[in-house]
Amino acid sequence: MQEIFKRRSIRKYQSKPVEKEKIDELLRAAMAAPSAGNEQPWHYIVIDDRNILNNIANTHPHAAMLKEAPVGILVCGDLTKEKYEGFWVQDLSAATQNMLLQAVSLGLGTVWIGVYPNETRVNELIKMFNLPANIIPFSIVAVGYPDEYKDEVDRFDASRIHYNKW
Repeated sequence: MQEIFKRRSIRKYQSKPVEKEKIDELLRAAMAAPSAGNEQPWHYIVIDDRNILNNIANTHPHAAMLKEAPVGILVCGDLTKEKYEGFWVQDLSAATQNMLLQAVSLGLGTVWIGVYPNETRVNELIKMFNLPANIIPFSIVAVGYPDEYKDEVDRFDASRIHYNKW
C-alpha cells in the first residue's frame, strides 16, 4: 500500500539522467501486468532524445512536463495481438499503472500523460514516430527524479462502495 499512497503525479524533474537499469525495471513492471487472454498487446518506445521530448511537449496540450523530464515512455497497443476486441485498452492501463507504482519504489517521479482515445493526439504520435498501422499510441509516462514533493494521499471514500445492489 505504501507505493500506492506515495504515488503522485510529478510534473517537475531534476536534470539528473535516469539509469538504464531503472528504465528496464519500469518496463519489466509494465510487462508483468495482467492482460485479457494473456495477449500482452504492448510495445514501448523509450524516449530520451531532448528534441523529441520537446516536440511532444509542444504538440500535446498536457505534456509540458516533458520539457524537463529526462525520459518519456510511449506505451503502445498492438492490435495484431488482440484476442478480445477492445480489451487492449484495459491491458495497457494496467501496464501503465504498474510503471507508475514501480517508479515510486525506485525513487522516481512519473506522470501519466493521456493519449488514447483522443484522435488528434493519437494521429500526431503515429506520424511523429512513424508507427505501423497496427500500433496505437495509448499513453506517455514522463519519468525522472522528482524536483517537487507531494504528500501522500488516501482517497478512500466509503460513500462510493455498494454491496450487492446500488
